[in-house]
Amino acid sequence: MFLSHLTLEHFRNYRALSHDFAAPFTLIQGRNAQGKTNLLEAIHYLATSKSSHARTEKEVVGWSATDEPIPYSRIRGVVQQAEGEVELEILFSARGDETNFAKQIRVNGVNRRGIDLIGNLRAVLFLPEDVVLVAGSPGERRRYLDIALCQIDRNYTQHLSRYQKVITQRNSLLRQLREENASYRDPGVIAQLRFWDEQLVAHGAFVLARRYAFLALLDPAARTLHGELSTGLENLQLVYQPSFDPGFLGEPDYRRLVNGDVTSHTGRLPEAPLALASLQETFQKKLDSRRSREMAAGVTLYGPHRDDMAFLVNERDLRTYGSRGQQRTGALALKLAEVQAMTAETGETPILLLDDVMSELDAQRRATLLAALDGVTQAIVTATDWEDFSPAFRAQAQLLHVDNGQLASVK
Repeated sequence: MFLSHLTLEHFRNYRALSHDFAAPFTLIQGRNAQGKTNLLEAIHYLATSKSSHARTEKEVVGWSATDEPIPYSRIRGVVQQAEGEVELEILFSARGDETNFAKQIRVNGVNRRGIDLIGNLRAVLFLPEDVVLVAGSPGERRRYLDIALCQIDRNYTQHLSRYQKVITQRNSLLRQLREENASYRDPGVIAQLRFWDEQLVAHGAFVLARRYAFLALLDPAARTLHGELSTGLENLQLVYQPSFDPGFLGEPDYRRLVNGDVTSHTGRLPEAPLALASLQETFQKKLDSRRSREMAAGVTLYGPHRDDMAFLVNERDLRTYGSRGQQRTGALALKLAEVQAMTAETGETPILLLDDVMSELDAQRRATLLAALDGVTQAIVTATDWEDFSPAFRAQAQLLHVDNGQLASVK
């Protein structure tokens, strides 16, 4: 998988950009706030249909768009896949008073849904702020897993979307039942909840099983990469923390896991993929046994929307005991492992996007990272200083300089 061309119009600080990528490695150098991160964001947008930074579509529309009769922003990319070339496009156009923008997606010139865009270009993005994957909220880690898996598995995208819609409907019902002071033993109440429970369990079990399977690929790869990044001094383990015991942990280990007593034993991965039928049965039993608690809370308390993931280094939780440098190394190892896992799942190597990653790494970690790039079909990396990269790397890379949204080749 290779992004051969990128066009930007009124995207962030890019008024107009049309660029061909010609080498496996592209190194973009420039001062801060010149457009390096914006370019990577645009590429990641084409891969995921969502921004890595913006909360609303309007935020990505550049000031230059006001010169147009109808303000707009456009991202277009040409991707070389094993089966041929595909053209992807995302258009943001103003509607009404120009405070809101509609998003339109095209694949090979045909209007498509966001779900049809995802998977045509796969990309792994590492940003300096990705330390939040380790130190941030559980929602950050769930979002990471969802973005990665949606690029790999369209079934996952569909189940996740349906699961999220069911959660919204079920929470609405739970709030209504709480306001009505309904009894959790009432047959009518049980019947109402059962309707949503069946869908929650069906889609939620798929999401949970798929996350566990993905983690089984990520964990050994991240462990190896982290060992190399730390010169063998640290041992990383990824631990999934579900909101209920999926069946293979056992109640004592599960209790220790959710109470923060995370060890390599309590956080072990299943020896085989989780069986959906068994997982659905376990999930339904948990909902049945906690019906009164959920009605009192007015919210769904169990399911993959409440799960988390921990990073252990030498049996210690990085969230609590890791330094900033250790947390950053853990996040980097995870992203590099994602490239390997995504390749194993799809048969095609994703594009690796690295934003100013070298500035906070020592010489050993820099050398290890550059060695890890050898197996990548395409990597686009940014830096403020050319010297962050070795002369050997620069000699084989397409070198670009960015200044105020203007991209120029460097000889």
